[in-house]
Amino acid sequence: MSNKQPIGIFDSGYGGLTVFRSIANLLPDYDYIYLGDNARAPYGNRSFNTIHQYTWECVQLLFDMGCPLVILACNTASAKALRTIQQRDLLNEEPYKRVLGVIRPTAEVIGSYSRTKEIGVLGTKGTIQSGSYLIEINNFFPDVKVHQQACPIWVPLVENGEHDKPGADYFVKKYLDQVLAQSDKIDTLLLACTHYPLLMPKMQEYLPAGIKVVPQGDIVASSLQDYLRRHPEMEQRLSKGRVQQFFTTSDDTMDFDHHASIFFGEEVKSEYIPLK
Repeated sequence: MSNKQPIGIFDSGYGGLTVFRSIANLLPDYDYIYLGDNARAPYGNRSFNTIHQYTWECVQLLFDMGCPLVILACNTASAKALRTIQQRDLLNEEPYKRVLGVIRPTAEVIGSYSRTKEIGVLGTKGTIQSGSYLIEINNFFPDVKVHQQACPIWVPLVENGEHDKPGADYFVKKYLDQVLAQSDKIDTLLLACTHYPLLMPKMQEYLPAGIKVVPQGDIVASSLQDYLRRHPEMEQRLSKGRVQQFFTTSDDTMDFDHHASIFFGEEVKSEYIPLK
């Protein structure tokens, strides 16, 4: 890896692969390393300190593999760890490397999707409790009203391959009904978890006509493209060999590959990387 400087993409499990897919489609020339911390997933219900510790450890693994730029393709890690990593850890330990998240780029544009100026945000318990989307969306769109809804069962449904099975219907409808009950003016639902795009076919069955469902992948990919345009000093450091590598902290790589291929949309072959 010494001659390569890939873009690192991190998630607590598989969900970040939906973001990686969009990034690779838009920016195919770069080298990439994806790291899933499947050994310690899910992150959604863990404390701020634990999520920061786990996320920073995985970011450092990606740094060690040559990545000068890491994307936290995980809303929970972005909500609970990114600020500390950017404002403390990088300054103290890795001043020439960068870590970006998924919340700010999404908040910068999501208000423009809504005609009624009322948006529903669907996420994990950790993301919703952090209030990150309320704060960030209000910064960019102070006239937009945000209604939040935690969906704690959705990630387990997706990670256990039940997202397209009949058993998922009850929980998909339950959380959609709960968020829409908060206001009859909601016309846009933001999927503030990278697992949730796999549930979109189910969601469409229970949503009224005219409500837009917005996943994050294309938004984050466009934001990264803009970031690299605005930061040529970083863009020039990145290697461009179209190499994609996948790593997991779980020693069951066959299981990871099976699930990851569903999220990524093509066959994935991973390697096990032990935690320090």
